[in-house]
Amino acid sequence: MTEVLISANDELLKNPLVRQLVVQLRAQDSYGTYDTWSDDRVIDPMILSKERRREIPVVGDPDEITISRVKAYYNAVSTTIEKECGLMATPVINISHEGFGRAMVIVGKLVVLDKVLRDVHRFGFDTLEKLVEEIEKVSSKAVELINAHGDVARL
Repeated sequence: MTEVLISANDELLKNPLVRQLVVQLRAQDSYGTYDTWSDDRVIDPMILSKERRREIPVVGDPDEITISRVKAYYNAVSTTIEKECGLMATPVINISHEGFGRAMVIVGKLVVLDKVLRDVHRFGFDTLEKLVEEIEKVSSKAVELINAHGDVARL
């Protein structure tokens, strides 16, 4: 993955959802590798163009860096949901060593997001725009569920 897909002056880097994802990615970096990196460099591995996808084998096991990206993504989704509804949203992620599993976001006793994960070693989005659209879509559906079942979400 030598080609850079996101430029430092991309307007989407200022989007609050992208900013939150960058914060979450930096929080997962326990060795301080990202301390000197720009935001565009930190988030760039989340974008998998067709060329990048071709470089990744169809069958493979995810490494720890990829798993941390998945966790950062669902942490960012949870934080977005919290900001929308004012209730604590908790991500629960279970991924096998083969890259299969499930990601859920729970608010109170209500499961507001439930996603089956497959081929986690190929986790990513075609463009930064698609990444933002997906976070907006899943978080808005989650907030709709919370509004419809607020009594369960407040338990």
